[in-house]
Amino acid sequence: MTDQATSQSAALQGKPTSASRTTLSHIMTGNDTNLLGTVHGGVIMKLVDDAAGAVAGRHSEGPAVTASMDEMVFLEPVRIGDLVHVHAQVNWTGRSSMEVGVRVMAERWNESTPASQVGSAYLVFAAVGPDGKPRAVPPVLPESERDHRRYQEAQIRRSHRLARRRAIRELRERRGREGLQD
Repeated sequence: MTDQATSQSAALQGKPTSASRTTLSHIMTGNDTNLLGTVHGGVIMKLVDDAAGAVAGRHSEGPAVTASMDEMVFLEPVRIGDLVHVHAQVNWTGRSSMEVGVRVMAERWNESTPASQVGSAYLVFAAVGPDGKPRAVPPVLPESERDHRRYQEAQIRRSHRLARRRAIRELRERRGREGLQD
């Protein structure tokens, strides 16, 4: 077996959810605000994408790109001076794609109150090789009951994504056959 084949074989062994789990923390400043004086949702989304990208790259042991953001939920506004913690982990893996779940927590930098959840998101990443084409990723191995639940929920979201994509494609094809313009 060649060195390349050996490294590909080793890369496809399953990895536990804890192997790539990470937290990214950032203190929010005036540069992060929107017109309402709270932190702009796009700033939070970038932190979410950064943390999820780090997790996807760790899990896949190489470059991974954002393929989609399934859902981004903002539960409470984030304020200037809040210390934001973005927790991310791989929930599910396919052949070359991964779903990463992200939980966003915020706490006041100058208070001793516990952090509260202010958002959550699910992103899909595709692992890519040097040629920019998809490459295989190791399966994720859920470790806890929570990890198993997240894995199962990710499978439901995946089936919904695929069904939605299929339904839209079929509608466009039907409209095209009928000579209707979009």
